[in-house]
Amino acid sequence: MPAVVLIGAQWGDEGKGKVTDLLGERVDYVVRYQGGNNAGHTVILPDGRRFALHLLPSGVLTPGCTPVIGNGVVIDPKVLLGEIDGLEERGLSCDRLMISADAHLIMPHHRALDRVVERYLGSARIGTTGRGIGPAYGDKVARMGIRMQDLLDPAILRQKLNLVLREKNQVLVKVYNRKAIDVDGVVEEYLAYAERLRPYIADTRLELARALSRGDTVLLEGAQATLLDVDHGTYPFVTSSNPTAGGACVGSGIPPMQISQVIGVIKAYTTRVGSGPFPTELFDANGVHLRDVGVEFGTTTGRERRCGWFDAVVARYAVRVNGITDLVLTKLDVLSGLERLPVCVGYQIDGSVVDEIPMTQTAFHHAQPVYEELDGWWEDISKCRSVSELPDNARRYVERLEELSGARISVVGVGPGREANVIRHSLLPASRRS
Repeated sequence: MPAVVLIGAQWGDEGKGKVTDLLGERVDYVVRYQGGNNAGHTVILPDGRRFALHLLPSGVLTPGCTPVIGNGVVIDPKVLLGEIDGLEERGLSCDRLMISADAHLIMPHHRALDRVVERYLGSARIGTTGRGIGPAYGDKVARMGIRMQDLLDPAILRQKLNLVLREKNQVLVKVYNRKAIDVDGVVEEYLAYAERLRPYIADTRLELARALSRGDTVLLEGAQATLLDVDHGTYPFVTSSNPTAGGACVGSGIPPMQISQVIGVIKAYTTRVGSGPFPTELFDANGVHLRDVGVEFGTTTGRERRCGWFDAVVARYAVRVNGITDLVLTKLDVLSGLERLPVCVGYQIDGSVVDEIPMTQTAFHHAQPVYEELDGWWEDISKCRSVSELPDNARRYVERLEELSGARISVVGVGPGREANVIRHSLLPASRRS
């Protein structure tokens, strides 16, 4: 079995964790390939237990599945160990976890700089989580980063930290009037993490290559989403890595020709967290309905998500940029009880109507949605498990979104639980383990 990529097709929070969980025993490895603990997946098990994951791949909740944190992820070791401990306290083992030796570490100076720079920007702030993700990626690109493997060599760790803090402390003290960070304290703290993380650190590229050669199914799971990609998103209001399908190869070490399928997760409406353009954003009672009924609060930050109608322009863009073969439409149940359901089919910009995302940041900022309205439905669809059980208007809504998006909608989510889905097409063949 070749590799399969799972990505968000909007601005994030589409329900990727639920989809990973849905694939269950058909997946042998789940690989997180980018991002840090600025993202979160919420997974609800059949027994009702709810888990919020930030760094661990969703596959950690599936018996027999090997969760992998790839080289493209930036890791805060304290957060990761807290997450591991939290799962083990609830009876779930992380013994199979593997962490790439080449994954970069989030250090105290990254968090300090992230918070102080965001405050300094004031009204021009990006809306980061303040967890150090951007500065960590910045150091990675500047070749000043500290990696997981450096935890295994105390002399190298101290040498690299001395070098980087020579510059970062100057910035913190002289530019932002903050305290300098003590090298000795950081080394002591991180070497303590090293003792616990040592068993998990591995050559994950080699492990995944061997898994694919055996015929195992490898699922590559991105954090954030397409419109938050640092290259292909609504820059500068983006994350600091590449959540798009192309980033899966870079962040895992799996070659492109071994990816056979790209599954995009997309909500039946649209949300985003943080600043940046959002053409279909609602500021009325409908927006409140989507937020409250959809429980639209960030898994990681608790921030209210901005809510709006479904944007087919964004959906088409995500399908094209990622090469999406299948879409999973989530939270269709949230729309129950709304009489009319506008769908954005284009943008009006400077008197002209376009049906693709505009090239410039300025044009996207001024884009006004052009809507096509569909009839809503009143029925509770949370118990529906087949297409025939959906109300006629709900079925028409799904079919129209599929037509506008340009990729087949294979699964429709009708509730938060693992089993609350309508399967229109099979996503993966049965696993050799089942």
